[in-house]
Formats: sequence, structure tokens, C-alpha cells
Amino acid sequence: MNLFANPDSELDERRALIALAAVPGVGSGRARALLSALGSAAEVFASPEARLARVDGIGKGTARAIARADPWAYADAQLATAEKLGATLLTLADDGYPERLRQIYDPPPFLWVRGEITPEDARAVAVVGTRKASDEGRRAAHRLGRELSDAGVTVVSGLAYGIDIEAHRGALASGGRTIAVLGSGVDRIYPSRHANTVRQILEEGRGAVVSELSLGTKPDAGNFPRRNRIIAGLSVATVVAEARVSGGALLTAMMALEQNREVFAFPVSIFSEAQGTNRLIQRGFAALATSAADILEDLAPLLPASGAALGAAEASGANGATPAPEAPPDLTAGERKLFNALRTEPRHLDTICAETGVDTSTALVYLLKLEFRGLVRQLAGKQFYRG
Repeated sequence: MNLFANPDSELDERRALIALAAVPGVGSGRARALLSALGSAAEVFASPEARLARVDGIGKGTARAIARADPWAYADAQLATAEKLGATLLTLADDGYPERLRQIYDPPPFLWVRGEITPEDARAVAVVGTRKASDEGRRAAHRLGRELSDAGVTVVSGLAYGIDIEAHRGALASGGRTIAVLGSGVDRIYPSRHANTVRQILEEGRGAVVSELSLGTKPDAGNFPRRNRIIAGLSVATVVAEARVSGGALLTAMMALEQNREVFAFPVSIFSEAQGTNRLIQRGFAALATSAADILEDLAPLLPASGAALGAAEASGANGATPAPEAPPDLTAGERKLFNALRTEPRHLDTICAETGVDTSTALVYLLKLEFRGLVRQLAGKQFYRG
């Protein structure tokens, strides 16, 4: 019986997409080829075996598996579990599918999402590293997550022990957003000790937990390389905070490079066991960074403007001039101190720091955050003025 000869609802298509992913031999690449050739997952199941076999990359064996498959009870069970869990299915055809992830070589046909991915998450940076992190590495990851979040950047990581969880916690401590990408189903939080962090993300509306893997999928080792490409794919850049010479963090960095994304690494002592970051820098695969300010300065041209910055740009275009903004009431004490030290004419960073008593690294974080809001503009040579 052909259940999808006349699909008449979005639910039918999503059900068919889940069913297609369950057919043995149909991975993300073949699924995309079928969708591209036939227009929808529902049409895939409505097509005769001979038509399926003519799709590039499919062949007779996979076509036969699709024609003979009976994955509908499985698809219905997935949808029922998702409804109880509050998870949603975000597909490549959806407007809300992350555009940066859509651009990679092997984008997932769909993601299971708990929480919400929002337009502001286009301003995302991945922070990754070893599970067996040193105390210094954990502190660095937490600080980096907090400072990136302070600048309005969404922190993406994999919820693992060590570097990953500290980056998530740093972002949450700053009141920002974070996305956890799992190597399991979104209903199988791994490691389970990090369930409280997931609860904070979801209950406070501070980001999302995502996976391309079916609900109920266990965290098997083979799942994590697939997860890592999503971590890199969601992000403008990947920062390796601490890593050994082999492991998932370096794999994520290489995937980011293959996706034409920026990669940064924090250097470590030559006596540290975590020489992976030094290797990345030594071989020219990653730019050396010691703070969020280093990263934000390099990424400023690549990060999408915030809503406030876009609004300021539109206002400027409407009247042909860019007014110097007054300090908005929601600035923190540190931001206000830096903003008040600025003028409508450019001032050098050293002058601003000398006047305010704020160290260079902290000042850059505040100034770049103000720049993203459209309140401050930067010229070459670390010259800043009110936007």
C-alpha cells in the first residue's frame, strides 16, 4: 500500500523523511540526492524502484531497500516520542534551518531540536577540546564561553566532559545562549551528569540541544565524528581551547577548515600533555589566540550584525547621516565606562584604557560588544569612536 501517493500535509512529509532516514543504506548523502531528484521524501516512497535506481548515487540495491521498506511504525513512534519530549524536527526545507550549516558539504537532512535555534544564533562560535582537560584548560574554556557570550555570540559545543561543558557553563553564567550538539538522540543526554546544564538551557530559553540522530540513539563512538561536523558547521569559527595530539577536538578543527571556517587555538606549555593545540598553530592550521578579544577582533567582519546594529544602519541609510548615539540605559557598568570615554572622533585603544583604567583585553571585549550593537565603530589600528 502506498501511503504517500497524495501527501497533503507537512506532517506527512516529515513522517516520510523520518522513515527514509530509517531505511538501511540511506545516509545523509543519499537522502539529499533523493530529495533533490524527486522533490520530497513522500515522493521518494511514491516512486517505482526503477525510478529510484536512476538517481545518482542510489543504485539498484538501495532502490530495492526503499521499495521494500516498511518504516512507518518506526516513524510514528519517533513522532510520538518527540511530542512527549517537546522536540521538533527542523528540515533542510525549513526557513529556520541554520544557513551556515546548510552550506557545508554534508548537511544533515534534518535535525531533532529541543529548545530553539534563533536568528541570533547565526553569530555562533564553537569551543571544543579534550575531555581530560587540565584545571587551566577548564578555566580557559569557561572564561572564553563567558566572554564570547558577553559579546553576543552563541557558544556551540558538544556537552562532553572537560572543555565542552565548561564552555557551555561559561556562556550560561554570562546570561547568553549556547547550543549543545549530541552524539546521541536528544532524549539520551550524554553524559548524564550534564543533565542539569541541559535543563538550564531548555527551561531558561537559553539555546538548544540538537542531534541528527534518531530519538533513542545511544552515544556510540561512531556517532561523534558526525556530531563534530555539525558543531563546526553551525559556527563562524572553531576554537580549540585544549587538545591532545589525537582526538575529537582536532577532528572538529580539521572539519572546520574543510568547511572554509576560521580555526583558533590556545597555546599550552611545552610540558603539557595537551600538545594538540600547539601542533595546530605550528602547522598553520589555527591562529594563535589567548582571549576572546583576539578571536572577536578577527571575526568582526564575519559575524552577522546584531538586531540593534542593523537597526542603526537602516536609520543611517534613511537620513544620509550617522548620528552619534547616546548611552542606552541597559549598558553594564563596564560597557558604560568605555562608552563614556569615546568621542565622535577616533581615539586609540591605549588612550581609552589609560583614561578608564581598564586592561586592554577586557576593553576590547566591551568595545566589540558595543560595536556589534551599532554603538561603536572601529577603524584600523585599534581606533574607536561612537557610531
